[in-house]
Amino acid sequence: MLSSKTNRKRALSWRRAAAIGWRDLKSAPGKFGFVVLSVAVGVAALVGVRGLSDSFRQTLNTEARSLLAGDLSARIFRAPTDEENGKIAAIKEKNSGGIRATWVTETISMASVTSAPTPILVSLKAVDPAEYPFYGTAVLAPAMPLAQALQGDSAVVSEEFLIRLNAQVGDTLRLGGRDFRIAAVLVQEPDRISETAGIGPRVMISQASLESTRLMASGSRASRRLLVKLPAIPPRGLTAATQAAAVRKQLETALPDAQVIDFREGNPALTRGLDNATSILSLICLVAMVLGAIGVAMAMHAHLEQHMDTLAILKAIGADSADLLRIFLLQTLSLGLAGGLLGVAAGVGVMVALPAAFGPLLTIHLRFAFPWQSALAGLGTGLLTTLLFCLPPLLDVRAVRPVLVLRRLVEQGPTGIGGWFARWWARRLQLGIAAAVVAALGGIAWVLTDSPKVGAWFALLFTLALIVLLVLATVALRALRFFLNRTRLHLPSSVRHGLANLYRPGNQSAAVLAALGTGVMLILAVYLMQKGLLRDLHETASPKIPNVFFVDMRSEEVAGVKAFFAKQPGVSQQLNLLPIVMGRFVSINGQPVEKMKDQHYPRRLLEDAELSWADAPPEGDKVTEGKWWTSTSAAEIAVSDGVAKRLHLGVGSAVELETGGATHALKVAAIYEPDGQHLGARVQFVLPSGQIADQPSTWYGGAHIDPKQVAAMERAFFAVYPTITVINVADVLERIENVIDQITLVVRLLAGFSILAGLMILASSIASTRFRRMQEAVVLKTLGATRMRIVRTFSVEFSVLGLLAGAVGIVFANLLTRILLHRLEVDFHFEWAATLGALAGTAMLATATGWIASYRILGLRPLEVLREE
Repeated sequence: MLSSKTNRKRALSWRRAAAIGWRDLKSAPGKFGFVVLSVAVGVAALVGVRGLSDSFRQTLNTEARSLLAGDLSARIFRAPTDEENGKIAAIKEKNSGGIRATWVTETISMASVTSAPTPILVSLKAVDPAEYPFYGTAVLAPAMPLAQALQGDSAVVSEEFLIRLNAQVGDTLRLGGRDFRIAAVLVQEPDRISETAGIGPRVMISQASLESTRLMASGSRASRRLLVKLPAIPPRGLTAATQAAAVRKQLETALPDAQVIDFREGNPALTRGLDNATSILSLICLVAMVLGAIGVAMAMHAHLEQHMDTLAILKAIGADSADLLRIFLLQTLSLGLAGGLLGVAAGVGVMVALPAAFGPLLTIHLRFAFPWQSALAGLGTGLLTTLLFCLPPLLDVRAVRPVLVLRRLVEQGPTGIGGWFARWWARRLQLGIAAAVVAALGGIAWVLTDSPKVGAWFALLFTLALIVLLVLATVALRALRFFLNRTRLHLPSSVRHGLANLYRPGNQSAAVLAALGTGVMLILAVYLMQKGLLRDLHETASPKIPNVFFVDMRSEEVAGVKAFFAKQPGVSQQLNLLPIVMGRFVSINGQPVEKMKDQHYPRRLLEDAELSWADAPPEGDKVTEGKWWTSTSAAEIAVSDGVAKRLHLGVGSAVELETGGATHALKVAAIYEPDGQHLGARVQFVLPSGQIADQPSTWYGGAHIDPKQVAAMERAFFAVYPTITVINVADVLERIENVIDQITLVVRLLAGFSILAGLMILASSIASTRFRRMQEAVVLKTLGATRMRIVRTFSVEFSVLGLLAGAVGIVFANLLTRILLHRLEVDFHFEWAATLGALAGTAMLATATGWIASYRILGLRPLEVLREE
């Protein structure tokens, strides 16, 4: 007798396993093409959405930087010392990679032209035209580069200046004892909205010209703003965010009393829009990844289900589990690689095709670069999910006799508690692989969002969602079975058979329900999220937001100005007014103001503070901490969030301030966030009306006027109120509105693409059950069922499956959206139309897809299929 060692056969080689797997692939290319396409759709959704969103975010960040004209800005209200200039030079040298910096000086002065010798107060800005602006463009009329316009003793002025003085390009401007030639009209100033409110029309000259005037004498009230541009590619070991934070900290150390902000703080409303757009785009990327994984899982499950008989036969003729694993691991990896490469190519094609197709609607230019990170993440997702999702069903063959594998469709496992535990224990390796799948998806989420915390939470919540969905699917099927057992005799036979199909032996209804429910949840959540965020975002570009401001109105002029705008054409939002009272802070949190240092908030703004009163939050201000007062005489104050951080103020902090010779001891009642567009952003401190309403005040106003009507309005307004300054920011708000429109368009495009890809993937998950239905249709035909009876039976099964999955999905979608929008501080509105549409759409999708994948079944002859068994 030969020993067991002699009987032990040699393991199948990898080369031989590959040859067997390749022959199997060639035998039925249509079936395997379905698997490749399922993988490709998921990978294409991930690569296309991630690549486009990255490109769009970079473009949007560049647009946001142009509103500040730099990456960072540090403002001081004095001239920098030689020591401070040395520290700034050291910062540039210390941070290799090409940091650039330039000073911008802003002050007020009197100016006149030769044709109108009476001077007016102007808002003067001096720049180095060789450096300024780092981002954006100063648009001039006639068109020319800013450096050319500011050569020698030349200046550019705003249209308001020409209107006020009835001047024109080419006239001589008298400023600071010097004559300047008006070289052009300043049509668009990139950082206009991020500057301090001017007190007159804009005049811009070069820094060299400013130094030749007598305007910068000792004690002049000028502010200086240091603009910093960081390198496009940060040094190794740093991200753009960490480099910006490091340079910001260095600037705060070099300029202790400076207000240092980055480009995201220049316009709070737009910053919030950018943050929300980033959130929804990241969510779309994660949804594309999960939907892709679902598509791969269902495709691979269907593929292996169809090959279980082949596996059993191979095992019956001598192949062991290791041989089978080798063959089908190589086969599935080949399918995953083919689908992944096809998906990467399709995703890159989407990145190129969408901007080309919608080019006329995109006024900002998307920078295209090959998305290496997204491509690798997509390819890795396709391969990893293909490998991991095919292992659990394949491992079922290891310790099972071939006869039981061939009888798996009708065999039931052990029942009872002991049987339940035995089934789970027998599948411990599969459960371990399932845990590896979730961990891998969490790792990919980490890569996609650059946040390990997001990756961990995603893996946890994804696991919980799948468990809950599987439990709900099981409960729903058991409830359906309970209902059918008690109403069986009262239902038509087609309805009975269709409902019974959902829990027949070997049916994958629970898995399909979980996959469909997850897909519906994610797709509907993307739709509801983008709708809620875009609704909130469009408030930033609302016609209610003022685009023309009026400065230094006297109290006796307020009624007349209101009457003027009541009759003015082109006004879409009537005049909104804000009173300003000058005051002086005495102490903050018990510390005298004169002893405060290193607050990064200019002391001058505390010693000469602008205050306002309001008994409700002003329009555009959102209370983030505390609550607004209810009594007009309350000894309280509200502070904007940016100032509160710099002065270390919180709800309950104590401040003392003086107005009109009276000292007020106040408690901080609320911290509010201004949106940057409304008048409320003009002041940082708001008090109850009973505290300061009786003090001498000046008024600021704001209205929204058709940009085409602004010039005519200014001429008419100056004729009546020549001492009131008009600040026109219509062009800036038009740029912001344009950026918001682009955010809206691209988010909708990417959300729509993700939803379309998701629907294709969900359709493939339904189509993957075709193999089961083919065998059932043949059995029913053998028993005498007609085609119409089979049609009715399957239609009931498809529609009920879709309704159950849709009901579960929409409940979780609304819960998930409510939680996410609450975290983003956006109001949630229940969308009845979207919810009902998702429910009906899921049922129609399930029915239509089921029949598209199964229509050929009706024409099969029973003998054709039975001979294959």
